[in-house]
Amino acid sequence: MRGRALIALPLLALLSAPAAAESDAERYRLEKTEDGYVRMDTTTGAMSTCREQSGQLVCRMAADERTMAQDEMDRLQDQLKSLEERVARLENSLTAKLESSLPTEEEFNRTMGYMERFFRSFMGIVKDLEKRDSPDTKPAPDRT
Repeated sequence: MRGRALIALPLLALLSAPAAAESDAERYRLEKTEDGYVRMDTTTGAMSTCREQSGQLVCRMAADERTMAQDEMDRLQDQLKSLEERVARLENSLTAKLESSLPTEEEFNRTMGYMERFFRSFMGIVKDLEKRDSPDTKPAPDRT
């Protein structure tokens, strides 16, 4: 079964190659010049200069496009460096330090225990005050 798969992959590649070649033939346009050829990508508008060497066509990006590509790479590298510096500053910021100093589960539970005891004592005091301030008489009748 594995042998069939190994044969099928190259066969599939061979069958799909003409379709790719046809789309490339439509995508690129060659124009003859004094020194060789100019190849234009009809999709992107990129231009390359081509020369025949040893029976093959060797193409290189046009000088102005190479400069544009290098400028774009430089801009992206500067942007990447800026973003990396920003991430480093944010990771080392006061907020990050505060978040890393959150209490442990044990400290949190101990604090909640203190708060619970405080509120229970406080509610006990409130109930005692209500009993002391309430008259010993019957409750007032409903006025509705």
